[in-house]
Amino acid sequence: MTTTVTKPQPTTTPTSTPSPRWRELTEAVREAGQYPTNAEAERITRIVLSALGGHVTGDERVALAQALPPEAGHVIASQIPATHPLTAREFVESVSTRIEGSTPATARWDVSSVLSALATQVGTPLTTRVLAQLPPGYALLFGRADLSATA
Repeated sequence: MTTTVTKPQPTTTPTSTPSPRWRELTEAVREAGQYPTNAEAERITRIVLSALGGHVTGDERVALAQALPPEAGHVIASQIPATHPLTAREFVESVSTRIEGSTPATARWDVSSVLSALATQVGTPLTTRVLAQLPPGYALLFGRADLSATA
């Protein structure tokens, strides 16, 4: 009598086709940032969203992750919350360290390209809630006027 041994099936699924909303988001980033390829826009989008994910917490983090395509929501939700909030300038500088060959100026371009596309996709009410949670100065990165009071 012979025994048939079955190999366990892998628990991971092959890379799935990106959702239409993910393609829409990365295409908006590609156009805003004038990136030469969709792959470059997707890479920049993931880097910026992973940086943002650590700085948005609580209900706004959950709402943001749910409002975005699953691919982007997972990147946001999987980040460990930051121990202290970064100023907008520090945020851009932190993104600059994650992108090979980046400078603060090119990182600002990258961050603005992603966050302005994100703001369009999630809408004004949620963008306003997210901005209320972040230190002053982030509004410009989201493509909005920074109307915070100055003293």
